[in-house]
Amino acid sequence: MTLQPFPDDWSRALVVVAHPDDMEYGGSGAVACWTEAGKEVTYLLVTRGEAGIDTIPPVEAGPLREAEQRAACAAVGVAEVEFLDHPDGVVEYGLPLRRDIAAVIRRRRPELVVTGNFADRWPGGWLNMADHVHTGRAVLDACRDAGNRWVFPGAGGDPWTDVRYLAATGVPEPTHAVDIGPVFDRAVASLSAHRAYLAALGDDVMADPATYLRSHAEAVAQQFPGADLAVGFELFPM
Repeated sequence: MTLQPFPDDWSRALVVVAHPDDMEYGGSGAVACWTEAGKEVTYLLVTRGEAGIDTIPPVEAGPLREAEQRAACAAVGVAEVEFLDHPDGVVEYGLPLRRDIAAVIRRRRPELVVTGNFADRWPGGWLNMADHVHTGRAVLDACRDAGNRWVFPGAGGDPWTDVRYLAATGVPEPTHAVDIGPVFDRAVASLSAHRAYLAALGDDVMADPATYLRSHAEAVAQQFPGADLAVGFELFPM
């Protein structure tokens, strides 16, 4: 399948993911392209990732992972990062999560909303986890909720009906792609900013973020003519 170029007819984007590091496995390369082009991108994290490091208690891991996420965002030109403080590892799909995300959509007023893979499986067939699935499905619904003045009245301000695109990265079957070759070093820097988390994984594959990201970006680029390195998205017109 040949991937299509990611649409460029938008000015403001909101990235909504479950955990610190979720966007950095490739998606942040696209963010670097967008901020270099002068687009406004902000991040919303549903949790602080406090349950993500087995050797560090949540009370310590939360602030540590928040700091790493802010550094990862700075590497790709993003200054505005918010956290909702839903509990890591047990994120529940439901009205509270939809309300919280819809409120930020109304306040930030994005035309593009980006989230992570919320399908049941990752590319290659590995099972996804509940936090990712619940967050992505809540993001999908919150894009609609934000535009309905009778849903969550008063949350976040006036209704916002101009979300034009929802995009998910890390998906099994992408439809669109962004050429990240010119900003690949910034994509690597954003993933490398999660030093404590990557070290705790104890995974030789993740010991070298550049090699890991390059292999995935080369695979996507095989479906995206003209690019040597690319990140894929499934695009859902709203």
